[in-house]
Amino acid sequence: MRIAVLNGPNLNLLGIREPEIYGTVTLAEIEARLEEVGAELGVTLLFSQFNDEGRMLDAIHNCRGVVAGALVNAGAWTHTSLALRDAFTGVKLPYVEVHLSNIYAREPERRHSWLAPGALGIVAGFGAEGYELALRGLVRALSAAEGAA
Repeated sequence: MRIAVLNGPNLNLLGIREPEIYGTVTLAEIEARLEEVGAELGVTLLFSQFNDEGRMLDAIHNCRGVVAGALVNAGAWTHTSLALRDAFTGVKLPYVEVHLSNIYAREPERRHSWLAPGALGIVAGFGAEGYELALRGLVRALSAAEGAA
């Protein structure tokens, strides 16, 4: 099983960007830990990070027929982009939304997610460990769907 891990704007700055909110773990460290978990679960992970929304949309389109599902931390685009949700819907790609911070305990403009209605689940507020929790949940859900088919 192949899983895409799609990260949005400014996540390349993890570890130095507002560590009091996002922690000190870097994106490379998150990816390394996910590789370990992926090996344990028997899944292959494809990592990408985008500071350009159009490139992220293209990446979602290119997931069609290539991966079984995705973890997505769309960063600020979570709160602004119908286009991302439409892309996931358009290619029928199951996904879990991930956030390092608890977006529902933050500023009002961060409390709404345009991705949430289409997500299999949302993991928010557990820092870098949230990616691992999301991966385990996504793999479990996809495996259950395969078994039911």
